[in-house]
Amino acid sequence: MRLHRLDITAFGPFGSTQSVDFDALSGAGLFLLHGPTGAGKTSVLDAVCYALYGSVPGARQGGQGMHLRSDHAPPGTRTEVRLELSVAGRRLEITRQPPWERPKLRGKGMTVDKAQTWLREYDARAAAWKDLSRSHQEIGAEVEQLLGMSREQFCQVVLLPQGDFARFLRADAEARGRLLGRLFDTQRFADVEKRLAERRRATEARVREGDTALLADAHRMQQAAGDAMELPEPEPGDPGLAEAVLQAAAVARSTARERLDIAHCRLAAAESAHAAARHALDEARELARLQSRFAAARERAERLTERAGAHREDRQRMERARKAEAVAPALELREAADREHREATRAEARARRALADVYGGVDAYEGAGAYGDAGASGLAAAARRAAEELGGLDAARRAERRLAELAEERAGLDRQERADEDVLSEADAWLDGWDATRAALQSRLDSAQEAATRAEQLAVQREPMRRRLDAARTRDRLAADLAQARQRTEESRRRALDARAHWLDLKEQRLTGIAAELAAHLTDGEPCAVCGATEHPAPARKAAGHVDRQTEDRALAASRRAEEQHTEDERRLGEVREALAAATAEAGDTPTARLAAEADHLEREYARARHDASALHAVQQELRRAEQEREQRLADRQQAAVRAASRLTRRETLEREQALLEAEVEQARGGLGSVAARAAQLERLAARLTEAADAVRAAEAAAQRLKAADARLADAAYRAGFDTPEAAVAALLDPAAHRELQHRLDAWQQEEAAVRAVLAEPGTAAAAQLPPADPAAAERAAAAAERRLREAGSARDAAARCCAELDRLSARAAEAVRRLAPLRAEHDRVARLAALTAGTSADNERRMRLESYVLAARLEQVAAAATVRLQRMSSGRYTLVHSDDRTGRGRSGLGLHVVDAWTGRERDTATLSGGETFFASLALALGLADVVTEEAGGVRLDTLFIDEGFGSLDDQTLDEVLDVLDGLRERDRSVGIVSHVADLRRRIHAQLEVVKSRSGSSLRQRGA
Repeated sequence: MRLHRLDITAFGPFGSTQSVDFDALSGAGLFLLHGPTGAGKTSVLDAVCYALYGSVPGARQGGQGMHLRSDHAPPGTRTEVRLELSVAGRRLEITRQPPWERPKLRGKGMTVDKAQTWLREYDARAAAWKDLSRSHQEIGAEVEQLLGMSREQFCQVVLLPQGDFARFLRADAEARGRLLGRLFDTQRFADVEKRLAERRRATEARVREGDTALLADAHRMQQAAGDAMELPEPEPGDPGLAEAVLQAAAVARSTARERLDIAHCRLAAAESAHAAARHALDEARELARLQSRFAAARERAERLTERAGAHREDRQRMERARKAEAVAPALELREAADREHREATRAEARARRALADVYGGVDAYEGAGAYGDAGASGLAAAARRAAEELGGLDAARRAERRLAELAEERAGLDRQERADEDVLSEADAWLDGWDATRAALQSRLDSAQEAATRAEQLAVQREPMRRRLDAARTRDRLAADLAQARQRTEESRRRALDARAHWLDLKEQRLTGIAAELAAHLTDGEPCAVCGATEHPAPARKAAGHVDRQTEDRALAASRRAEEQHTEDERRLGEVREALAAATAEAGDTPTARLAAEADHLEREYARARHDASALHAVQQELRRAEQEREQRLADRQQAAVRAASRLTRRETLEREQALLEAEVEQARGGLGSVAARAAQLERLAARLTEAADAVRAAEAAAQRLKAADARLADAAYRAGFDTPEAAVAALLDPAAHRELQHRLDAWQQEEAAVRAVLAEPGTAAAAQLPPADPAAAERAAAAAERRLREAGSARDAAARCCAELDRLSARAAEAVRRLAPLRAEHDRVARLAALTAGTSADNERRMRLESYVLAARLEQVAAAATVRLQRMSSGRYTLVHSDDRTGRGRSGLGLHVVDAWTGRERDTATLSGGETFFASLALALGLADVVTEEAGGVRLDTLFIDEGFGSLDDQTLDEVLDVLDGLRERDRSVGIVSHVADLRRRIHAQLEVVKSRSGSSLRQRGA
């Protein structure tokens, strides 16, 4: 992974947009991030972490990103972090914007915009960026997959916090385990421990649950057996619990069976006594029933004697009703004839009234009122005469319809005449103004043609004016660039002189101390390269601040780079001067504002001319349409004159035909409004006459039928034995009265027969002669016997249930004991494994948990990787080793010791001094970075940051530490040091300075 560029806007202490060119800083291999306290050095690292993972390290994370916004930023500037990096052969750009509280666009108050994230990848073949995703989850998963590290691992491996590793050196095994557990994927081993512990608790709970269920069955057996069983003393989990429960159950079952046999004998005796009591009760109840039946029959016989007179009257009334039923058919016929006669009479009256209404409006019939009393034949003859007159009105109807058609046609001629008059008047008015209209349109056409010519002339002038204006603006911009280019050239010249002077100073210092450098290669017995001597009694020693060849070479390279930069700046200055001269030649000395005003005036004139010329086509079309309309109106006026002449001839013909038809129709109307009204009147008259004739004939027939029905009714009443028909009608009964009377007669006969039958029964009469029965005493005796039977049956059932329940519970207890045996064996096995992995088993001599065992192996790898650098930093004195010894009552496996080569002793890392602790923690951090990187899949980390701690080192140790860090460049890796140490600013030329001010911090990049 290599960082290329970081852009920060309104983030942390940075109120404006700040950029970091990591490519330029990484060119030196080692660069310094420095600045005063609180300026924002850590915020730069936070921005890198936030861009990758959407959160910042440690306690600074919180508030869903709302706290990341700079208090120095303007209200309208949104917080944004953009990071460009290369990882796994891909060049990516990640942009993140945390939630932002901003003023509402409408109304008052604030609103919160959601966080935004973009991921883009550079396509080398297309030479362009392409969008990959805008999803927080997808981008987070993609970054973590590419880096192979979580945020915690990244913060420990790439952003090396020295304070954390110093604490790691002095921490106990538990604290080291928590840190290593976050960095290495050992959760699966912790999950194994947890799983085994859970299984141990689960099997233990199942064993205790089985014992509890066994005891519960024992309690149930005690409840079923009562005092015949005693509970066992062992508790759940005790080995002897099962055997004690089974023995107690066997004793309880034997006692319960003895009690069941006794209950069977008592039940048999109770059943015999109950059967005798029930037989005595049945005999007493039967005697009481017969005696009560005989007494009730005597009472019913007395009531029948009292109602004998009323019964005779009902029989006589029923006989008269049966005789009157022979007269009923004749009576029904007479009533039907009477109804028909009344209805026919009313229909005849209605028909004569309707006929009178029609005759009242007919003047052609003299003496029409005489038909109000006429018979059927007279009314039929009058109807035939009205129908004959109606047939003679057909010709008059056709004449009347023709008159209506003539009136409609004359109205149409009048409408055509008015329309032609309107056409003529409109055409004359329009043609009168034709000359003025044509002159106005021709004037507009000439104006539009002139505007089109003027627009073509102005269009030719626009492009030269635009080129002059662009050249003037380029001239002004290049004038400002020229001043900046001069300033950059002067600064690069000064830097080149300073770098050359610095190189010459270092070269002179190296030549001065060259003897010490040569003496470093002297070996006893080997000749000196200068004098050839094989003995070297007093070789020169390196003084403080000795300059070696590498330092001189770096200074020479820096001097050459500064000189090349100065040459490049001079070349750019010449290019700016040439471009400024070309722009001045094109634009002249006219100010840009004046040229812009002239160009704007030209554009307005051109737009106005084009607008006026755009009406040319429309005016031409309008003139063409006006000429076509003039031709059309002339033609319309000529056609209207022709139609007027033809209408005059047609109107005279229609007037002659109308006079003849009006005379014919007036004669046929007969004084009414129209022939149709006369025909309708005759149709109604004929229909009413026909209806009246039919009604008269129906009334005469109904009268004849009524007379015949009266004769038949009188004859039927005489035959049935009644003096008059009215007497026969009075004797008739309606169906309800007939049913009621018959019901009373039938009920009397049934009651009389039933009483006689009861009094004649031998058993009932014999029971009446015996003493009164006492069923209550028999019932009390039977109830007592039944109660004793129920008690015996309940005792027998309870004993049977007790036996069955004890058998069932005993079988279930035996089955539970059989199932519990393998479960207890499994619990013992799982408990031994769980104790072993948790470090609590006696078999685990070092009391080391499984996860600690794995972490101990990782810590051993880290110590080995850290020792390589620690030996270089400490001049071969110190070596980090892993220790699995126990400390006090704690667990073993994560101990860390340092071996001092000067004393040959191994001691705790807490005994190191401040400076020794720093470079030991630095070596540990670098070693941990290598191991975690290998653990994460070998993702190459080309950019590292080291935070603070250099102030605790002396000059020699600092040189050795920097040599180790400088050695990281050999693998094309860049290291950023975050420090306050002033000496580092002199030793490290590539620097990123954080400048603090009241308006917010800013970044300044130097020496890159």
